[in-house]
Amino acid sequence: MSPIRSEPHTVDAQTIGREGNLTFVELTWKESQVEQWIRFGHPISEERVDLHRRRFGFAPGTIFGVNRWAANTYGTVLSRFDILRGAGPGTPMQTLPYLRPGGTLLLSTHGWPKVERVLQAIDAIEALGIDPADASPDYWRHLHNRLTTAQPAHTYTRLQHRAWLKRRSLGL
Repeated sequence: MSPIRSEPHTVDAQTIGREGNLTFVELTWKESQVEQWIRFGHPISEERVDLHRRRFGFAPGTIFGVNRWAANTYGTVLSRFDILRGAGPGTPMQTLPYLRPGGTLLLSTHGWPKVERVLQAIDAIEALGIDPADASPDYWRHLHNRLTTAQPAHTYTRLQHRAWLKRRSLGL
């Protein structure tokens, strides 16, 4: 099974007590058939469900990216990328087949050309020394909208990131 890029934090007694607040992502890995993985984000729990499935838990408000790919004997049949924010108790959320109970969908795209553009944007953010999980949710929404309308997206900048961190510190 492919490793995730971020190592999950150790599960302790406090984490187990908060498990009801976590957003769970269940991913499948069957080499060259179904490959799903966390591209970025910081899960606070991880559980192996069986030989091919793992379940990751994310704290409310954390942002993470999920890459999903599937193929058959003729080639790729699914190429999809979703960026989500873990939902807190009482907050509105979207549901997806692999997500429990749900989360806020910041970006969702399918088809290799669009998924490739998302991966390039993530790589560009990492090249700035910024963890994509810490990037502004507004940027992910912007990228989603630009991909949907086949328009070029603005690149994420350090200045935009500093502005986001200041807004977040003020609770805006």
